Amino acid sequence: MVSNNILNLTEESFQDLIAQTKLPVLIDFWAEWCGPCKMFAPILEEIFEKYKNCLIIAKINVDNFPKIASKYSVSSIPTLLLFNNNELISTKTGVLSKVEINKFLNSHINIV
Repeated sequence: MVSNNILNLTEESFQDLIAQTKLPVLIDFWAEWCGPCKMFAPILEEIFEKYKNCLIIAKINVDNFPKIASKYSVSSIPTLLLFNNNELISTKTGVLSKVEINKFLNSHINIV
């Protein structure tokens, strides 16, 4: 379910990524058994192509890394967390359309 374009995170790589990258980071919290998460995966792929020069997109499996989900109060999936400069700047829960996710990202980050 995770592509070559979208990073698959662990607890350690999650912390490293949001702390060290200069680009905004969009994290998708998901699980293998989650139907809506599977529907959302191709949309994230399309979003990656548009934003690949100005945004990092990553996924973290809530079943494998529940501490991260708990830390950020992720209680339903899919949930997107948007970080910039090591700070959580916005959250979206549920499957978003391509148009909705574009609006969400454009309202929070500068597109190059």
